[in-house]
Amino acid sequence: MTRWLLAFGALIPLYGAQATQDPEALYNRVCGACHAGQLPSAPKRGDAAAWAPRLAQGMDTLVQHVTQGFKAMPPRGLCMDCSTEDYQAVIELMVSRPGR
Repeated sequence: MTRWLLAFGALIPLYGAQATQDPEALYNRVCGACHAGQLPSAPKRGDAAAWAPRLAQGMDTLVQHVTQGFKAMPPRGLCMDCSTEDYQAVIELMVSRPGR
């Protein structure tokens, strides 16, 4: 029994390293309210020029800004059920693909 618990405990970090929510659905549910153009200071999805200086700060800083709040970005981006991995996945989505 102890071996099974140790094996299970070793796998938990691997499971937690993946986004738990679909980035597209998360964007549509929470992020799009500001990042689709309604809030001028929020970089639009797919706007490489707007995202470039933010990406230069590094992903850890961007995730920290979402988690803690930064300027007009509210803490946790108003997504109370999002993980760090979810934030990173939706940032990557917004950077890489324009909205529809």
